[in-house]
Amino acid sequence: MFDCSLARGAVVASLIGALCAVSACDKADPGPTAEEQAAAVANVEAMAREHAEDTAEPSAAAEIDPQRAVLSERMAYAEVDDEVVYGHFAFPAEMIEPLPAIIMIHEWWGLNDNIRAMAERLAGEGYIVLAVDLFGGQIATNPEAARQLMLRAVENPASASSNIEQAYSFVNVTAGAPRIASLGWCFGGGWSLNTAMLFPDDLAASVIYYGRVTGDEEKLRPLDVPILGFFGDADRGISLESVQEFEAALQRLRKNHQIHVYPGAEHAFANPTGNAYNAEFADDAWQKTLDFLRQNLAVDDS
Repeated sequence: MFDCSLARGAVVASLIGALCAVSACDKADPGPTAEEQAAAVANVEAMAREHAEDTAEPSAAAEIDPQRAVLSERMAYAEVDDEVVYGHFAFPAEMIEPLPAIIMIHEWWGLNDNIRAMAERLAGEGYIVLAVDLFGGQIATNPEAARQLMLRAVENPASASSNIEQAYSFVNVTAGAPRIASLGWCFGGGWSLNTAMLFPDDLAASVIYYGRVTGDEEKLRPLDVPILGFFGDADRGISLESVQEFEAALQRLRKNHQIHVYPGAEHAFANPTGNAYNAEFADDAWQKTLDFLRQNLAVDDS
């Protein structure tokens, strides 16, 4: 549980007092077209094929300790469909003033121990991290359960968008973060891009690990958000063609972006619990992620 004696400053106290002080945003979201919705459902089936033999069991690679001591707590940050939503909130133990924040979005298993561990690992780099829950408190332990949870989420994009909007409001207003980024894997990678689309002028950076992307220039045109993407050219769920279309659109629009495609990498190459895990690529992507966040969130390492 959260130990208030370890927390310093009024910022932390205000966070604890905000456990039930969640509020909805008023941002307008036109929602996906019928074609986009069909593509989202098709992506669920593609993910089911990619993860068919995977498990959600943690591995040693998912248990790397944070660089510095962190505090964490199950935190209420939103109310969606008349239900309070809880995420995993983590920040450095020595935090006094508000730090830049990262909205972390889980993969298709849900907000499980691996995602919570990654949130704490990232918080150890000097950030506030809110790992959100787009699955209504449910966690999958097998591929079919994950498929059902992801399908339900993509069939209700307005609820997921409201969830993300309130997460942004929480770290922005309640936590007082001066700059905010998004980061996600797989299902969450696609939602990291969606977060940039929801906050095209406000988000400081977006990190996408093998998530569903788009080459639609009309959707990408409003973005004033630096993009960092990691993909594998052997990914059968997120096709190389779709990644190339995404990158080409960003280039034509002269957007700030870095797209890395790892040769021979399959889907979920950075997930240590998956059969496609590649430690070399995962470590390289993580270091690039830290460098990108440091640059765009302007964290002082001194």
